[in-house]
Amino acid sequence: MMIFSKSNKYQNNPILKETFEFALEIVNYSELLEEKRKFVFAKQIIRSGTSIGANVKEAQNAESKADFIHKMKTALKEADETEYWLFLCENVESYPNPNKLINKLNTIIKILNKIISSSKKAIR
Repeated sequence: MMIFSKSNKYQNNPILKETFEFALEIVNYSELLEEKRKFVFAKQIIRSGTSIGANVKEAQNAESKADFIHKMKTALKEADETEYWLFLCENVESYPNPNKLINKLNTIIKILNKIISSSKKAIR
């Protein structure tokens, strides 16, 4: 789906790639919400939805394994918040359907949980 900028580093890291693509889709969805004058939801969704990838990207430069886990947990919290906002949108009839985003987010949440779990095992 995605065309990346000059850098190819996102292609070689599945969670970076998934969260970057998700952020782009979130931007488009937020723009749809703004067109419908749903500004509060658009603002909340764009903040939490793009923050997932930003935290995953930040985790790539973690100072320790514990710092990496902390940053990935922060990404997971942002994903959970985004899921909440998307579920609200899903249940308001006049809002654009977010089902594609919810499905993609479920995949991201599973990947994040797996990364966190296996990173914790590596510490023990």
